[in-house]
Amino acid sequence: MNSKSKTVLAAIAAASSIAAPAAYAAQKIPQDQAVKNVVLVHGAFADGSGWRGVYNELTKRGYKVTIVQNPLTSLADDVAATKRALDRQDGPTILVAHSWGGTVITEAGIDSKVKGLVYVSALSPDAGETTAQQYEGYTTPPEFVIETGADGFGFVKPENFKIGFAADMSDDDAAFLRDSQVPINMSVFATKLENAAWRTKPSWAVIAKQDKAFDAAMLQYMAKRINAKITEVDASHAVFATQPKAVADVIDEAAKSAE
Repeated sequence: MNSKSKTVLAAIAAASSIAAPAAYAAQKIPQDQAVKNVVLVHGAFADGSGWRGVYNELTKRGYKVTIVQNPLTSLADDVAATKRALDRQDGPTILVAHSWGGTVITEAGIDSKVKGLVYVSALSPDAGETTAQQYEGYTTPPEFVIETGADGFGFVKPENFKIGFAADMSDDDAAFLRDSQVPINMSVFATKLENAAWRTKPSWAVIAKQDKAFDAAMLQYMAKRINAKITEVDASHAVFATQPKAVADVIDEAAKSAE
């Protein structure tokens, strides 16, 4: 190889090393963006670790992400856990929830730091309503079966977990989620909300088209009632874990749109 060829190759290599970081930097949120904080709230039968993919997507873009670990013992306890996370934020925040967590952010989202709400196949009762009322007039798909113990805490029936909760996960991942379930105190569904943050905060909804935990019509009705901007994703109820980029894109949109 002559000296001229070596010089050309060196120039190409140098240009490539510059271009790669530039492409990555283009994905970063602007320095002057008002909302850079995101708080993620999990639902029943899971814990915050299911948000790992969404966390990775958002932190790569420059967001500060906090994940709430709900005790799932009462609405008040879950709201308190979420408020503790919000208290630690240093500025405007997007509050995100999956499933039962939607009830939690509906109550906790009145916090002044919250500039937008993202419901990921999530419940959204109104003030004065219970979560259980959201199911009235709808039929939960037969694949989703909850077993309630003598102490009032419920688990998804193990034999139904993959098909009812996480049909688009691998067998191994679904089995791990099944065997690490966090039970929920079933009495929470009868607790009336005192506040409905979606009445005063802009909302977005990610709806999993293959969700077997909720009636599809119920998800659509709830999202339209709160005037949410709807994004449909071809995923199971575990969309928060199986489609992290799609969910992160909606959160990113909410953060960029919120004032």
